[in-house]
Amino acid sequence: MFRFSAADFTFPMLSHAKALQAVALLDFKFVDIGLFEGRSHIQPSDQLDHPEQNGKALATLAKDTGLTVSDVFFQAHTDFSRCAINHPDETIRYEQRELFSRCMDYVRAVGCTHFSALPGVDFGSSDSRKLCVEELTWRVETACDAGITYAVEPHLGSIIPTPDTVLAMLGDVPGLTIILDHSHYTFQGIPTEASQSLVPYASHVHARGAAKGEMQTPVRCSDTDFGKVVTQLKEGGYTGVVCIEYTYTEWENCFRTDNVSESIILRRIFEEK
Repeated sequence: MFRFSAADFTFPMLSHAKALQAVALLDFKFVDIGLFEGRSHIQPSDQLDHPEQNGKALATLAKDTGLTVSDVFFQAHTDFSRCAINHPDETIRYEQRELFSRCMDYVRAVGCTHFSALPGVDFGSSDSRKLCVEELTWRVETACDAGITYAVEPHLGSIIPTPDTVLAMLGDVPGLTIILDHSHYTFQGIPTEASQSLVPYASHVHARGAAKGEMQTPVRCSDTDFGKVVTQLKEGGYTGVVCIEYTYTEWENCFRTDNVSESIILRRIFEEK
C-alpha cells in the first residue's frame, strides 16, 4: 500500500493553517511543505533567520492538524536560474550553501527526514555540469550527516530535464536521490515507460495529470499512464510517499484544474490499481 501526501501549495488562496486543514479534511495523513521564495505560505526569508524556532512552530502546527511532514521543498527564487546551485557567480553559490545549511537545521526542527530542491541550470558553459556535480555532492554529504535524505526534482528547464540526463547525473553523484514527477516528462512528449529506470533512485514521488505541452491537466485529459506508474513503483519496490501534487500557479498555466476533485480522483487511481 502506498502512503499519500498532498502539498500545502495546492491551496495557496487559504491561510497556511487552513491549507493544512484542507489537506487533513481530504484524508491525507502526510503533507509536503513548499518553502518557495515569493510564492508559498511560508518562505525562506521569513523562516530561515531562526530555523530551529520556526521549524518547531511548523512541526507543532502540522501535528495539531493531524499531519506528518513528508517533505520540505526549497526554492530560493521564483526565477530558478538566478539562485541556481551551479550559478557561475561564486558569491551566489556560497550564499546558496549558507541557505542549504540553514535548511538542514529547519528540516531537523520540523522532524522531517526528507528535503528536496532544484538540481541546477544549464548556463551554456562547460562548467555548468561540473559545478552542479560539485554542489550536489556537497549537499548529499551534508544532508547525510544531518540524517536527512536529499532529493532533487528534475524539471523542465533544469540541467537534467530528461530521464537520460537524470541517470547520467545520478551516476556522477553517489547517494543523490530524486523526486520522480512524470508531468515534466509527459509535457515534453516523453512516454511514461521511459521513466522506469528512475524508480530505484526515487525517494519521493509527485503525481498530477499532464499532457504534451500541458504541465497540469485533469486526470481524464492526462497523457501520463498512471496504471504504468503504479506498476513501475510496485515492481521497483518503492516505499516512499506519493504526493498528489496539484498546484495553483501561473507557471505553465497550472491554475486551470479543480485541485480538490483532481486530488481525490488521482489518489483513488493509485489506491485501486
